Parts: sequence; C-alpha cells; structure tokens
Amino acid sequence: MEDLLQDFLVEANDLLSGVDNKLVDLEQNPQDLCLLNDIFRGFHTIKGGAGFLNATELVTLCHLTENLFDRLRNGELDVTGEIMDVILEATGAVREMFHALDGGVQPQSASPALIANLRAAIEGQLHSGSATPAPVAELAPAVTGSASAGAPDWNQLFSAVTASSAPEPAAEAVQLSSVPALHHDVSGESPEQIIQAAIGRRAVDKPSHPGAVGRRETEKSRDNSIRVDTSRLDQVLNLSGEIGLTKNRLTSLRSDILNGRSDTDTLHALDQAVSQLDLLVSDLQNAVMKTRMQPIGRLFQKYPRIARDLARSLGKDVELVLAGEETEIDKTMIEDLSDPIIHLIRNAVDHGVESTEDRLALGKSGKSQVRLEARQEGDHIVLLVADDGRGMNAERLRAKALERGLITDEEANTMDERQSFNLVFLPGFSTKDVASDVSGRGVGMDVVRTNIQKLNGSIEIRSQQGKGTTFIISLPLTLAILPVLLVQLGTQPFAVPLSMVREILPIDVNLVQEVGGRATMVVRGEVMPIYPLSYMLGWAAEEVPGYGVLMQSAEHTFILAIDGFMGREDAVIKSLEDFRPKGVAGVTTLSNGQIVLILDMKELIQELGEGRGVPRSTFFEMLAAVAA
Repeated sequence: MEDLLQDFLVEANDLLSGVDNKLVDLEQNPQDLCLLNDIFRGFHTIKGGAGFLNATELVTLCHLTENLFDRLRNGELDVTGEIMDVILEATGAVREMFHALDGGVQPQSASPALIANLRAAIEGQLHSGSATPAPVAELAPAVTGSASAGAPDWNQLFSAVTASSAPEPAAEAVQLSSVPALHHDVSGESPEQIIQAAIGRRAVDKPSHPGAVGRRETEKSRDNSIRVDTSRLDQVLNLSGEIGLTKNRLTSLRSDILNGRSDTDTLHALDQAVSQLDLLVSDLQNAVMKTRMQPIGRLFQKYPRIARDLARSLGKDVELVLAGEETEIDKTMIEDLSDPIIHLIRNAVDHGVESTEDRLALGKSGKSQVRLEARQEGDHIVLLVADDGRGMNAERLRAKALERGLITDEEANTMDERQSFNLVFLPGFSTKDVASDVSGRGVGMDVVRTNIQKLNGSIEIRSQQGKGTTFIISLPLTLAILPVLLVQLGTQPFAVPLSMVREILPIDVNLVQEVGGRATMVVRGEVMPIYPLSYMLGWAAEEVPGYGVLMQSAEHTFILAIDGFMGREDAVIKSLEDFRPKGVAGVTTLSNGQIVLILDMKELIQELGEGRGVPRSTFFEMLAAVAA
C-alpha cells in the first residue's frame, strides 16, 4: 500500500502543478475550452486515485471542483475573478491534503467556508466578496547553515573520505593522516578530528519511537526517487552486457599470460581489450549520468502560479514567460534551485517591475513581463530571470548600503557598477524603507547567492535603468563529477574547480606591487590581488610560489599563488556531509589512490574578507621565511 501511495503522490503532484499553470492561463483566456477540459480531467484523475486510497475528504473536494468545471466547460457559467479565487483556494487545499497523506495520516476536511463557496459557485450564487482571495505562495525559510540536526552514520562518513574497496578503520586512519590539517582559522579541524566528531555524535538523532525510523527512511527514499526513460535504462543495460563480455575477454587473456604466453599477438589483444573497456566504462558513466538528468520544466511549472498570486496581491499586471523547459539538469540540483528561483521571481515582481500606472506614464506596456529561461552552454546550464522593469540604480544601491552600515565611504567611492549591483547580495541589504509581507527585511538575496554557490555555481547581475534587470545563474550540468585543476603546495596536491580557472601564469616576485597596502600583480593592464594558497590555508610556506592561477567568479577575480600544478582531472566528489570544514567542498581520490581535498575558493575568499588580497608586507614576510 505504501508503494501505491507514493506512486499516487508523485503522479498527483505533477497533475496539480499542471493544473496550477493552466489556471493561470485560464485567467487570461477564460473562453479556452481546451484549458477547461484539461483542468477538469486533472481533478477527475486525482479524484479517482484518492478514491482507491479511501481518502474520502480529498475525493469530496475534487468532486466539487470537478462539478464546477463541468458547468464552466458546458458554458453554464462564466469564468470570473471570484470563481478563480475559489478554484485556486481549492487547489491549495488539495495540496495540503497531499501533504497529510505524505505524512501517513488521513487528510482533514476542507474548510467549511471553502466548501460553501464551491457549492455557491456551482449554483451560480457566488457573489463578489464572498470568495477569499488566493494567498500569496509562501516561501519556506531558507537554510543557511551547513550542519543539520543529525549526524551521519560512522560507516557512511568513513566511506565518504576513502577510496578503499575494503575499508578498515586502522588502515584508513593512516591514509587520512597523510592529508595535512587546515589551519585553525580556516577549518579548525583535521579530517581525523572531523571523523572522530562523527563517532561522538552518532546517537544524537536517535528517534523517539520506532515509527520515526520508517517515516524518515520513506521520506529519504521519496526525495531520492527519480523518473527515468526506459530507453536510457536499456542503454545502461546494453553497456553493462558489453562490459561483461570485455571482462571475460580480459580474464581469458590474463589466464594466457599467467600460463606463459607473452607473445606480441597476446599483448596486442590485451591492449585492445583494455582500450575497449576504457571506452565502454566512459560510455556507461555518461549513460548513468543521463539517468540523473530531468527536464527543468518540472521545476518551472510551479512558478506561474506564484508570480500570478504575488502580482495580484501587489496590484500589478505581470506575465511570467517560460523558455527552455526541455533543458535537462541534475535532479538533485532541481530541488536545490527551487527556493533561489522563487526569491528571484518575487524580487522581480516586487522590486523590478513598475505598477501599471507608472508603466503607462513611462510609455511602456501596462503589462510587465518576467522571463524565466534555461539553456545549456557547453558543460554548464545557464538560467536567466529577467524583467522589463525599472532597472537598478548603482548610485542608490551604494547610498543604501552606506546608510545601513554595510560598506565604508572608501569602498563606496571605489566601487564599479558590477560591484554596486552585487551589494544586493549582502545580508541585511534592502532598498525598501518599510518591510512588507513580501520583502524589505534584508533577507533573501544573500541566501540566493549562498545556495547557488553550494551548487558550485555563480550568479551575475546585468541591469539598465528604465529597461530592466537580468539575473544570470551559471551551474554545472551535474554535481556528481567536477572538473578540477590539481595544484600543489610543496608536494601536497589540492583540487580547485576548473570553472573558476582562466589561465595559469608565472609569478615574478619582482613584479609584485603594492596597491592599497595589498600585494597585487598587473595582468594585461588590470590590477589583480594575490592570494598565496599557503596563506589561505594557514600553512607555513615551503617554497617561493612559482605560479599563479588567474581565477574568476561573478564576485571575485584574483591570482592564486601556488608552488606547482599537476593538470586537469574529472573529480568524483565525495562529500564530508555535516562535518565539512570551511573552505573544503569535499574530497576526491586520484588514480594513484591519494586522497585530495577539493577547495571551495569562494568560501576561502569570504573567510579572509571579500577579495582584497593579502598585505604586501605579509607576502614578503612569507618569502623571507622560505629563504631563511
């Protein structure tokens, strides 16, 4: 029965999301018979599944809504604003009933007022003011911390930081000890200390009663479920079969070699088999990655309703245009993108676009437009949230940041337009003088950037006064594999995200200049702050940095001073979960079995204070210590 319930909830939620979008369209096209029929069928299908599960109250609500749409599609009633409010309230109540079923309890009856309004609407007796306007969709509080209440199982955590096929605690402790601990200022904990902390906290999250375990496991399983096209599964199955055949061939060749056959033909056959296996494993990896990919339209489909409700509450006429819904992205990223995009859409509707009266006075169309678009560019996904509103005023942004004490006079005077736009991401920043239910409290945009960075992505703002504002989010296609550049401090390798790397250049200490008391270098006429990696990690420098990695994100451009580099590698990321030190995104294992920390450069920069570089005196003190 549990499996049937989960199947119903997955399908019903998809149906209801589709109904929400069609309701927004219906409000603009009230005579569209196709829309009316589609919505009717949606409620009818949900009612049928609910009846099979004996969810009586859900059946009752869907039946009443279905009856209302039957009269609408037969032309017996007209679609009015009051009827739309009742229908939208009903869809919200249906979704609440889904949540109840999801929690393992039978849903409560819909409110008497809603039932009465539905019956009145069916009878054509719904009058203006009797329907409660549909509430603005609420946004769940964003989680800004990296730790959760529970600690992972010791064995799971241990598996996350070792590549051994047969892990043994003592042996792995020796391996981990070869990875030097970060300086206390950066993380305060070595990998061994992190793991020991996990052991001590294993019992923190024990459930208070046996049923909690089942519900938690069910919830986890449900969150990790995914719909996969059978053709993709067939591809994985076929590749697995080919790999099995190649393995058998290798086993045969191994037997021949062990029996003394080492002639040219045998070695050539071995080389061919190994090459074939390499190609097949690569194809299998790509095929498995595709099973994780989902159309981003599944995420987009809930936003028209949110934009509609918010615009109506603000008295604005806003159309949300969707594009690129077929673009595919890692399923885990779809879930993590939900709240950031909601924040950006709310920001566009509340702050970005003008009221109808103001737009008409400016010679614009009375209806404003917010565009949500997705597209693939190489190995990245680009998301755009654009409006045709008033645009950003860089000078006003700087003035507000000064007024709120978020920046100094010196910083305000040296900021360019891009840096001024990025002020909206500072915690506590808002251009509104009075907080409302929608915005003005200075929270939200900082969470957007934080959550995007957790996905190894970046966010950029482009704006033109009077024309509008565009937020550009760039994300990797998947979180499972991360292209990295392996850099070195002495002989110790570290991995940095390749997406931030622009070029590698030699460092000549004689060309290091002082700008604002900081160590900098000029690269093609542009002054770049220098960050020695040893300084960022709190290590004592072992040698003079010989190379600089020019790194760039939407927020920072700087030179990372390193001792050497080993090249590019596609890293399979292993997370440290709740015990991740600041500045460390995870770990990976090289082909030689060595464990390497993957550095979170953006977090390291933030720890040191928004990208101004190290003091020049500190830089040369480090060099002097090496020379001594």
